[in-house]
Amino acid sequence: MTFFTTNKPFLLIASGLLAVLGFSPFGVFPLTVLALAVLFSQWQGAQSARQAARMGFQFGLGLFAFGVGWIYVALHDYGNMHFLLALAATLLFAALLALFPALAGYVQARLRVSGRLQLLLAMPACWVLGEWLRGTLFTGFPWLAFGYSQAAASPLAGYAPLLGVYGVSLMVALSAALLALLARARWSREGQLALAALLLLWVGGALLRNIEWTQPQGAPVKVALLQGNVPQDIKFDEGRLVGTLELYRRMIQQSDAQLIVLPETALPLLRHELPESYADIVSRHARANGGDVLIGAFERDENRLYYNSVFTLGVAPGQSYRKNHLVPFGEFIPLRPVLGWFINEVLDIPMGDLTSGGRAQLPLNVAGQKVAVDICYEDVFGEEIIRALPAATLLVNATNDAWYGDSYAAMQHNQIAQMRALETGRMMLRATNTGVTSVIGTDGRIRQMLPQHEEGTLTAEVQGYAGSTPYVRCGNATVLALLVLMLVVAWRWRGR
Repeated sequence: MTFFTTNKPFLLIASGLLAVLGFSPFGVFPLTVLALAVLFSQWQGAQSARQAARMGFQFGLGLFAFGVGWIYVALHDYGNMHFLLALAATLLFAALLALFPALAGYVQARLRVSGRLQLLLAMPACWVLGEWLRGTLFTGFPWLAFGYSQAAASPLAGYAPLLGVYGVSLMVALSAALLALLARARWSREGQLALAALLLLWVGGALLRNIEWTQPQGAPVKVALLQGNVPQDIKFDEGRLVGTLELYRRMIQQSDAQLIVLPETALPLLRHELPESYADIVSRHARANGGDVLIGAFERDENRLYYNSVFTLGVAPGQSYRKNHLVPFGEFIPLRPVLGWFINEVLDIPMGDLTSGGRAQLPLNVAGQKVAVDICYEDVFGEEIIRALPAATLLVNATNDAWYGDSYAAMQHNQIAQMRALETGRMMLRATNTGVTSVIGTDGRIRQMLPQHEEGTLTAEVQGYAGSTPYVRCGNATVLALLVLMLVVAWRWRGR
């Protein structure tokens, strides 16, 4: 099949572009498998490790230029960066991310494993290790890990409670390898075995989806997730502050839910600057509902350190969660003496130098639930979300994806949250400024969702859950051990 074997840069870049169509909002999840099968077939024909690295880079460039091109919107439309500089920065970012598929291609070729062992063991293991490395180095950027493309419609999503998103990525990679083998072997005995293994992998995932890994705990609770739809370009305009406060006061007072959740930094002022009368109104309303309100705002402590926080008002004693995993350049300045000018002079990002709240933060005891809060980008890191488990009964993500306008970033982000629900066996509640505000079930499926870029309140009955999935107990250790084992087996059997 020339589609799989033709060695042309255009084919690899186009395949990277194709892979993005497996992710939300497009959701054609088999395309991600097909795209990776093209890359694996190309790697098999590489004449050197350098050529394999170049192929991986070309594939990655198509994947990330299309898949995270929304970075341009944040830099240009809201960061006020010149459009040429924003375009260059976006392409440079895509090129840097493409180095990880390039590294995977180089390493699998340097292992000097050939034939079926290269295709079925070395390539899938190197690909997923590359994803894990991308999600770990320099604070990590695991966006577009291929496992996310399978949440939540694909049968392969059934592996998430066992192995997490990287385990699902491994199943995608193994499926791609088997598909590439099938394309080469056609209907020979080898091809028939590849087809049987492919079907077994997908049927196994479908069967795993029928397992209830966690159990309901306590009575359902009525929640309200508020979507204020405040445009990013006016969010921190002092002249709009009163209007924003009144917007959320009205939305809160119109709800009778036990748990009311506001988006990330919904109130664009420091917590200590919030008028006492305003806090009293919110507290009284929450107590009248027999519950609590979670409010997103910045905080400043006695040492004049600033935090991105969610704090509580209502029946429960006051508590807060301070964002732990901060975004480089967006929320803190790496190598401040060298790069501080970038935030201060090139970008216009409010509160661009925050402090981490730390890893050891307990779930919030509110509305009869133990709520594990994460803020915005934090839900991309499944290994960090599980720190609050099994104590937490609900997951809540407060976010503001208004930075990315009408792009598909918000839908990709919501799909990431779907994976967190699958991994943990917990419902995920998302309160966002402009969308996607949603309620996600323990099976990763969206139960309810508000339209984007509209003001609204999503009201729902949700259930707390107890217990642990295998992923909650072991994190990424299981899949990492499996990947190392695959490489060891490939290396030991390379000459056979």
